[in-house]
Parts: sequence; C-alpha cells; structure tokens
Amino acid sequence: MSNLIYKIGITQIDNVGDVNAKKLIAYCGGVEAVFKEKKTALMKIPGIGSLVAQSIVNQNVIDRAKKEVEFINKYNIQTYFYLDDNYPFRLKHCEDSPIIMYSKGNMNLSQEKIISIVGTRNVTQYGKDFCNSFVKSLAPLNPLVISGLAYGVDINAHRAAYKNGMQTVAALAHGLDRVYPAMHKKDVAQMMNNGGILTDFISGTNPDRQNFPRRNRIVAGIADVTIVIESAKKGGSLITADIANSYARDVFAVPGRTGDQFSEGCNKLIKANKAHLLESVKDLEYIMGWSVDEKPKTIQKQIFVELNPIEAQLVDLLKAGKLNVDQIGLQAKMPVSKVSATLLNLEFSGVVKSLPGKVYELN
Repeated sequence: MSNLIYKIGITQIDNVGDVNAKKLIAYCGGVEAVFKEKKTALMKIPGIGSLVAQSIVNQNVIDRAKKEVEFINKYNIQTYFYLDDNYPFRLKHCEDSPIIMYSKGNMNLSQEKIISIVGTRNVTQYGKDFCNSFVKSLAPLNPLVISGLAYGVDINAHRAAYKNGMQTVAALAHGLDRVYPAMHKKDVAQMMNNGGILTDFISGTNPDRQNFPRRNRIVAGIADVTIVIESAKKGGSLITADIANSYARDVFAVPGRTGDQFSEGCNKLIKANKAHLLESVKDLEYIMGWSVDEKPKTIQKQIFVELNPIEAQLVDLLKAGKLNVDQIGLQAKMPVSKVSATLLNLEFSGVVKSLPGKVYELN
C-alpha cells in the first residue's frame, strides 16, 4: 500500500490534530507504523486515549485516503509531507504546522523571500491603492506573495503580484476540487504558471467558517513576514498577525486615520507593539535587512570569545556556510526566537554577521 495513503489517513482520524499526529509518528517510528501499532501501545502515548486508539486500529480512514490518492494522481497534485525534503522549511519550525499539504500550480514554497499580505474583505480605496503600489514596489526583491484569495485585500495582493511578474500563492480553506470565491477562478488561472493554490484540506472539504483560522497558520508560518494592510478591530487578518507573532515572524501594519473603521485593527497592532509601522517598501527592507543599497555594518571581531554551549552549536552549524535563521533553528532543533536572540549576541561579539533576508555567516 502506498505510503501516501497513510500520510493522508492520519490526518483524517477524529480528534487527532497536527500536533498529536506528529507525536504518534514520532512514538511509533513512522506514519505507516502508526496504523500497525496495537491499541494497548497506542494508549500509552501521551494525549492518545481509548477512542482515538480504537479509531486508528479500525483503520476506517484508509478507504477515504485511497480515494484522495486517486484524486491526487488524476489532477497531478503536488503533496508536501512534513518529514519530506520538499516540505517548506519555514513551516517545519511551527509546532502546529500541517502534517501534509496539497498544491496545484508552479511554485517554490522555499523561495528566498516569502511575504504574506492580509487584510479586510471590505477594503477601502485607500487600502487598494496602497496594496497595488506596495506590491509593485516589491518586484526588485522577487518575493513569493501569499494570501488567502478572499475578497478585498487578499485578491488585490494576488492580482498586483501576478501583474508585476511575481510568484503568488493562495492558501485555501477547502479542498483543491473547487475555488472559493468562485468569481476568483480567472485569477487562479492567471496564478498557475507562476504560483497557484495550496491547502491542507482534502478534496470535498467545504469552505466552512472554522476552516479559515486553520488556513491562516499556513499564511503566517510559510512567510518571513506578514503584512496587514487594512483591518477592523476584529477579523481574520488579526488572527493571522497573532499567529505570525507566535511563530516569531515579523509583522507589519499599514497605519490609518484615527476613527477609520478598517484601520482600527492596524493601528491597534502598532500601538501594542505587535507590528512594525509600514508606510513603504523601505520600511520592510530596513527591518528585514533586505535593502541592497545599504552596506552591512562592520563589527570588530573579538579575540578569544568564550561561547556558551548554545552559541557554540550555532557557530558549528555556520562553519558549513551561510544559513537562514529558519534553517539554523531547524538544524539546531531550537525555537526561532531563541536562535535570533543567540545570533544577536554573537553579532555583537563580532563572531557572526547578518546578511539580507535574515541570513547569517561567520565573520
């Protein structure tokens, strides 16, 4: 039986989310091994009770998984399992990242620079104008732009990206057997050659309300930075910003006038120090270190620097060459926030230096 069937099957077990699924795979030694384990052994795994163990032993999900494999083969769909080499490396740091994702199109989910752009469905003319101008100015950075294909800011970001020759991907809250909203099918067709659509839901899944917050963790986790262009006091884009902050990703928000309904959320993020203020692409370049115009500051390297064990571990990794902060965290099996703090200390000591795109190398 194809291993892909088990990879899909484990996502369909009731009451087993991505965190527990990863736990099961780790304890059992592989995804196929989960389905071959005895109930008594499964019940000894933390967080796995009798009902979940029985569901696994019954293997009721396998038939559905087989149908999904047929769908994948028929429509030439790409899959990304979290233990496979093609899985987006930024998402590997996120504890609740999807076990498996599915895509259609032509995309590089490990692109050097990935930017998520989100905001209200009720975008104002101010928001549209800013979005179009800002995305156009991103072109020299050649990022992948990811959003959620929704009305408002999302679709404006996708359109601005593909019109300016940038790769753009829509993360969906349903299966790949449909496009929602349906009126954005023409945009999806435009995106297919340089981007496409991505989801962690199997075919036949409806765009139900509860699926959208779950979809937002992909939008936040797969990107280096999340940008909120317009948002009311409450909304899905603020959920995405919170998720991005929890992943130690940078968040930017476009300020608006006091009292403007669809700037309240952005102003609130900035006021609470949960987002950098964004007025132009220069702000993004400066904070992210992506500006090609500015020369990196030279720091005098200290002689005979004493390194603690964590610092020594990161220095050893960098001996092989330049690494992105996410790649360092992945190899060191360490949270990105801890990696960033350690690298900052090493930079102050002159041991490492930072390069554009949160890349580091030994000094």
